[in-house]
Amino acid sequence: MADSAALSSNARRNRLLGLLALVVVVGAILYAVYWVLVASHHVETDNAYVGADSAQVTPLVAGPVARVLVAETQIVKAGQPLVVLDDADARIDVLEAQAALGQAQRRVSGYFATDTALAGQVAARQADIARADAGIVSAQADLDRARIDLDRRKALAGSGAVSGDELTSAQNRFAIAQSALIEARATRTQALATRGAAEGSRGVNSALITGVAAGENPEVVAARAKLAAAQLALSRTVLRAPIDGVIAKKSVQLGQQVQVGAPLMVIVPTKSAYVDANFKEVQLEKVKIGQPVILTSDLYGSHVKFHGKVVGLSGGTGSAFSLIPAQNASGNWIKVVQRLPVRISIDPADLAAHPLRIGLSMKAAIDTAQSMGKSAR
Repeated sequence: MADSAALSSNARRNRLLGLLALVVVVGAILYAVYWVLVASHHVETDNAYVGADSAQVTPLVAGPVARVLVAETQIVKAGQPLVVLDDADARIDVLEAQAALGQAQRRVSGYFATDTALAGQVAARQADIARADAGIVSAQADLDRARIDLDRRKALAGSGAVSGDELTSAQNRFAIAQSALIEARATRTQALATRGAAEGSRGVNSALITGVAAGENPEVVAARAKLAAAQLALSRTVLRAPIDGVIAKKSVQLGQQVQVGAPLMVIVPTKSAYVDANFKEVQLEKVKIGQPVILTSDLYGSHVKFHGKVVGLSGGTGSAFSLIPAQNASGNWIKVVQRLPVRISIDPADLAAHPLRIGLSMKAAIDTAQSMGKSAR
C-alpha cells in the first residue's frame, strides 16, 4: 500500500516537472519569436524628457513698466500684448522727429527756390556783360572819333588855321574818350566777375538738389529715417508675444525700470514640443533618421500614445559637453556606457489632444525595422 502511494506521488511529481519543463520551453520559444519579430527591432528608454524651442521676452527699449497684462501659466497667442512700458519719452521723440522732417522738407524746397533765383541772377549778370560789351564798342567809337579830330587839328595847327583853344579842346576830348574806354572795359571785367560768383553760388546750391527729387533728397531721407526709428521705438514700448504658448518664469513687476535685453518672461510653446531621448550607445546601431517612435508620458499614463519620428542625433554625449569633461586619458579608468541624446519630433495632432510641458518624463520606443530616411550618424 505504501509502495503504491509512493509510486503515485512520484508519477504526479514527474508529470508536474514535465509540465513545468513544457511551460519553460514554450515560454522560451515564445520569447524567441517575440525577440526575432518584435524586440530585436525596437530600442527603448525611459531616460527621455520633453523639450521645446521657448521664446524669451526681452525689451528692445528701456523704460518703466506701466502695465503687466499677463500672469504666470497664462496661455497667450502670438502678437498678444504682454507688457506695456511708459511711452511718454518715446512720444516726445516722435514729435521731435516729425518736426525735424518738416524742417528738412521746407529747407529742401528752399534749395529749389534758391536755384531758380540764382539762375535769374546768372542771366542778369550775363545781361550786364552784354551791356558792358556795348559800352566798350561805344567808347571805342568815341575814342576813334576823338583821335581823328585831334589828328586833323594837329595838322592844321601849324598853318594857323586852328587856334590853340580848339587844339586843347580836341586833346581833352581824346583823353576823356580814352578814360571812357578804360572804364567800359573795367565794367565788363566786373560784370564777368559778378557772373562767376553767381554761377558759383548756383553750383553750390545745385549740388544739394541735383539728381534727386525733393522727396528723395538725402536730408529729407535722413529725417524720415529718424522719424521711422522714433516710431519703431514707440511701438516697442508694447511687448508682444512672439509665439503661441504658456507664460513661464515671469519676473517683471509693475513700476519696474527695465533695461534693454533684460529677461522678463519665457513663453513655452505647447504645439511644437519635441523629446530628447538619451539612448545608450549600444542601442543606436540601427537607429536612422525618419524611423517612427512611440512615446508615452508619465503625465497621461501608458494608455495615451504619442507618435513621433527620429529627426537627428546630438553631436556628442552629455559627458562630452559637461562643465568638467571626464579625463579618460589619465589615472585609473573604468568604462561607462555613454548615452547620446536622440531628438524626436511629436505629431502636432497628438500634442493638440494632449498638451505637454517641457521637462516632463517620457518613454520612447524606436521601431528600427523601418529603415526610412538616412543614417542618423
